Amino acid sequence: MTDEQLLRYSRHILLDEIGIEGQQRLLDSHALLIGAGGLGSPAALYLGAAGVGRLTIVDDDAVDLTNLQRQIAHASSRIGRPKAESARRSVLALNPGVQVRSRVQRADAALLDALAAQADVVLDCSDNFRTRHAVNAACVARRRPLVAGAALGFDAQVSVYDPRDPASPCYACVFPADAAVQEADCATMGVFAPLVGIVGAVQAAEALKLLAGIGRSLAGRLLLLDAREMHWQPLQVQRDPACRVCGPIHSP
Repeated sequence: MTDEQLLRYSRHILLDEIGIEGQQRLLDSHALLIGAGGLGSPAALYLGAAGVGRLTIVDDDAVDLTNLQRQIAHASSRIGRPKAESARRSVLALNPGVQVRSRVQRADAALLDALAAQADVVLDCSDNFRTRHAVNAACVARRRPLVAGAALGFDAQVSVYDPRDPASPCYACVFPADAAVQEADCATMGVFAPLVGIVGAVQAAEALKLLAGIGRSLAGRLLLLDAREMHWQPLQVQRDPACRVCGPIHSP
């Protein structure tokens, strides 16, 4: 670690739980972010600022004026530009010492499988049910911890799904792909601007804990947030032995 890095990350290094060794683990790590919108913006900025050495940001959308109410990695001057590239520029402006790769394409199964294999942790910051299940399937197949968040209106949720832990459910255990789900999005339902910042920051915190090897992750717990009351409700969630995604992986 260089003198500049020791100074930049000094407030992490001062924490007994992290120290120089933990910070070095972050610098040696690779995080994959799916989505560079409301959740992906704060998550990417905090991971980059904290010194995660490599970030890969995947998003096929472009910055729109309606995004700027909450998607803090973007700017008015970047309207019409790819979100993944805009987020990359914002992270590098904060910390030019990290490597950031942008992928301006839809996160299909083949891409997710290839990218998950290269990552140490995956953050699902997407905004639709189909992508969330595709991300989960790739993480289970590649045995990569997944930090998943979602936010709409004033309500949000966040959890960790860790296929390395036999007791941890995967996303499909909690939200089966064949369940009746009514898709809704910000364009029709709206979203409270700071809510995505709160959840994206929690996702970054969980990813950093996993990468540094500190604390207890949210695996097995689903946090629900009602921002109207600023009330957090933790729910215990369990692995489904009959899950079509992770069941065979953990079966003896």
